[in-house]
Amino acid sequence: MVLRLGGLMSTARHLLAILESHVEGDSPNLYSTALQAAAREAELGHTKVAAKLRDLVERGRSRESAAASTIPLAQPRGELANLVAVSYPHVGASSMVLPAERRSRLERILLEQSQHHKLRSFNLAPRRKLLLVGPPGSGKTMTASVIAGELRLPLFTILLEGVITKFMGETAQKLRTIFDSMTRARGVYFFDEFDAIGARRSAGNDVGEIRRVLNSFLSLLENDQSESLIIAATNHPNLLDAALFRRFDDVLEYVHPQRGEIQRLMRSQLIGFKAELPWEPLIECANGLSYADIVRASQEAAKSAVLQDRDTVSEDDLRIALSERRSSTTPEQGLGREAPK
Repeated sequence: MVLRLGGLMSTARHLLAILESHVEGDSPNLYSTALQAAAREAELGHTKVAAKLRDLVERGRSRESAAASTIPLAQPRGELANLVAVSYPHVGASSMVLPAERRSRLERILLEQSQHHKLRSFNLAPRRKLLLVGPPGSGKTMTASVIAGELRLPLFTILLEGVITKFMGETAQKLRTIFDSMTRARGVYFFDEFDAIGARRSAGNDVGEIRRVLNSFLSLLENDQSESLIIAATNHPNLLDAALFRRFDDVLEYVHPQRGEIQRLMRSQLIGFKAELPWEPLIECANGLSYADIVRASQEAAKSAVLQDRDTVSEDDLRIALSERRSSTTPEQGLGREAPK
């Protein structure tokens, strides 16, 4: 009777997780939870149910792949192929754990972009030039992926090693090539480590060369009238030239997760597992880590449970994983972190 009750509780948790993923439009998590449920049913001897669940997952994934293959994909060609890498994210806003203020601003950007034709009919421009600032692992790159995924647009990540050369005239020309592409192919154009381009004009020894590249970017950014989104991200906003901030429609500041967000983040990664945990000490253990570190630690704890044939994630699983993430953090990644209290 106890075993049967435990099986029912596990099934209920999986069902709730699957329904939540369906409501949020999170297909990857839905399929992952369904496969966990299939494994659990197989353990209970329900082999036909387990096989049916796996078959449904495969059919669902195949259908999504077939639908995606019918969409014409933009592929960089010629010189552009060495300047950008293209991807097609399927991640949604629901997969991000954000403080209310930042979520509200992200939703406002998505709303303006999803109804950009309505705004333009009144001669109003949607926000589309965004600057993201904050420490490593705080969600800047994921934000670019979420915006591209929610708007069903390709994500063009700028390859700085292809753009920046020792010949600054060439760098300016490569930037023009990228901005020309924004008019031809609407998408999300993501400039990561943006301080490599936008450093203060008084910085370094080659002041004249730095000024020419920065002035070129400022001019291109200000004159761009495309419908593409331009997202720049930096871990070092203090290095950016002050003139840049005025050229962006919105500046979003990212920090490491606070206590409530830490718990929500760990819970979101442990959907489908039993996790009746003492959250307060675990939050203390995770305090000061980045979003990325906490996600990885939670996933490592889940993997430990799976490999030991457990459907329960223990406090020790999470503590060990969080400690490993903290010890593997480099000094650069740790900049700006609040030390655990």
